[in-house]
This record gives sequence, structure tokens and C-alpha cells, in this order.
Amino acid sequence: MKRMLIVVAASLVLSVPTALAVPPAGKGKPESPGNSAAAPGQSAEKNAAKKCKALRGTTAGSTSAFKEQYGTNANKANAFGKCVSAMEKKAESAEATENAAKKCKAERELSVTAFKTKYGTNANNANAFGKCVSAAVKKATA
Repeated sequence: MKRMLIVVAASLVLSVPTALAVPPAGKGKPESPGNSAAAPGQSAEKNAAKKCKALRGTTAGSTSAFKEQYGTNANKANAFGKCVSAMEKKAESAEATENAAKKCKAERELSVTAFKTKYGTNANNANAFGKCVSAAVKKATA
């Protein structure tokens, strides 16, 4: 009886720390630098912060290079915020371009000749789609 009690007590003592050390399923997984895609419903800001964190790195050399590239004040301490801001702008610009291209494609499908006449600027108006997208992006980001 005493042996069984000792065995049970010993197993409890040994199993409690390991149970506490194991994170719940899906939690506590290490973040890999290449895994920066936004999860459904995740904000662009959070995704940009992940990218900047990966760019910043963990070594002294990578951190100082990151600060040199993105920092703008005297001690370059604002580098992370500037990086996040730049990444967000880049994402917004890419989204605006994609939306503009979709709008221009839809407009072009209505009447190709009218579309080329409206937006084209070269001899055969072949640059109409690019001009349309450019104008739509400028309008969207203004």
C-alpha cells in the first residue's frame, strides 16, 4: 500500500510540470520569418508588424542595419514604427492597384473602342488599360 502511494505521488509530481509546460493546441508555436501571410480577419497592421519583426532580426548586426534602413530620428529608435507604416502603405497601394485593374477591366469589357478612345494616349491607343489603372490608383490613393 505504501509503495503504491509513493508511486502515485511520484508520478503526480513528475507529470504536473510537464503538463504545465505543454502549450494548448495551436498556441505557442514559434513564429517563422517566412510565415507572414495574414490569417483571415487579421488586420494589415498586424501583418506589417510581423514582417517588420522578421526584418529586424535578433542579432545586433541585423538590428542596427534595420535601424539604419528605417530609422529617421537622431538615435534611429523610431525604425520599427516607420517600417510598419511603410509596409502598410505598400499593402494599401497593392490593394488599390488590384481594385483599379478590376474596375478598368470591367469598363473595357463594356466597349473596347470607347475604352481605348477614352484612356489611350499613343498612336493606336494600345496603352489605354495602363492609363486607366494609373488614373484609378491615383484617384483611390488621393
